[in-house]
Amino acid sequence: MAKKTFEQAMSRLDEIVGKLEDGSLSLDQSLKLFEEGMELSRFCETKLEDANGRVQRLVKDGEEFKLESERE
Repeated sequence: MAKKTFEQAMSRLDEIVGKLEDGSLSLDQSLKLFEEGMELSRFCETKLEDANGRVQRLVKDGEEFKLESERE
């Protein structure tokens, strides 16, 4: 996948879902969009997992800093 942001991927995923729900596509078109949607879904999941890991590290670092400053 090219350099897309999380927001761009979510927007495209929303478009794909709308087209698939419309029901006017052929089976081949639907499968192609479904595959693209699955790739976007994995991309977004990875981005969210990365963001969660960063938040967890920041919270942990903040707690450690707070404990250290309380000891002083």
